Amino acid sequence: MHSSKRMGHYPSLSSVKCFMVLVCISVFSSAILASEPRLTLDYYKSTCPTVFEIVRTEMECQVLSDPRNAALIVRLHFHDCFVQGCDGSVLLDDTINLQGEKKASPNVNSLKGYRIIDRIKNKLESECPGIVSCADILTVAARDAVILVGGPYWDVPVGRKDSKTASYGLALENLPAATEGLLSIISKFLYQGLSVTDMVALSGAHTIGMARCVNFRARIYGDFEATSGKNPLSNSYLSKLKSICPETGSGDNNVTAMDNVTPNLFDNSFYHTLLRGNGLLSSDQQMYSSLLGIETRKLVQKYAEDPVAFFNQFADSMVKMGNIVNSDSFVSGEVRKSCRFVNT
Repeated sequence: MHSSKRMGHYPSLSSVKCFMVLVCISVFSSAILASEPRLTLDYYKSTCPTVFEIVRTEMECQVLSDPRNAALIVRLHFHDCFVQGCDGSVLLDDTINLQGEKKASPNVNSLKGYRIIDRIKNKLESECPGIVSCADILTVAARDAVILVGGPYWDVPVGRKDSKTASYGLALENLPAATEGLLSIISKFLYQGLSVTDMVALSGAHTIGMARCVNFRARIYGDFEATSGKNPLSNSYLSKLKSICPETGSGDNNVTAMDNVTPNLFDNSFYHTLLRGNGLLSSDQQMYSSLLGIETRKLVQKYAEDPVAFFNQFADSMVKMGNIVNSDSFVSGEVRKSCRFVNT
């Protein structure tokens, strides 16, 4: 009895070793976290207090002139963050000394909206020269774009620096493709530190915006009928899609809305489209129809049934994605005078 009390009172040598390892891991993790760049909500409070107002005003003008502009900016932000983190690298033009990301196949005929960011940058340079990074402008503009077409609000932490580099190669590797398999796309999100839940929620941005024929041709001439069944409305929709996107020949750049019900409104109808088997992109429909999509299917059903849950998760996931930072840019980055070129 006395012996067992002593064993309970004094930790074993193996327990001590485990404890020391845990302490070391904790200290090491704390050191890593302490060295990570910190984004804050009040970063521009004293240096450019009108930054959010200026971005919002310009985005209001752009979305009022064409609601599609909202989707262009959201997509631009997504493509930026998945390559080197949210550092404005996607905005850089090619030069003699730099190969940008704009001409990489996932971007070349897909990304637009650069001029909108240029306009916002010019206004901010007049108001607060050399203060607000292009990376922050794009992140804030994406939030405002979503709000302006009916989506949720979220606070945007700021303080990013602009990268002096871009990566054509990472644009090819990191960005999901419309015809890519579900597991491959999940792995690309996990690589960025984003979960399956983040992936399904962020895919909900496809409730606004357009897709090119080259990205949905395989879907409409492939398994579209198998997922959508014999529904007359689905057949009519498929016929319309085939008239926009011929099976062979020209038409690669013909476009149609990814959400054919409310294409200019940020809502949860995208998920209802997947439930009907009418998803335009194969990568989207797989989230509901793939045998491998056990977790994604449940999330699609959840967001179709509960728009508040979708809005809340989308806002959280956008903050999480926006916080993918390029640590190198905090050391060697800058605030570009023009979003298209590194400062000279």
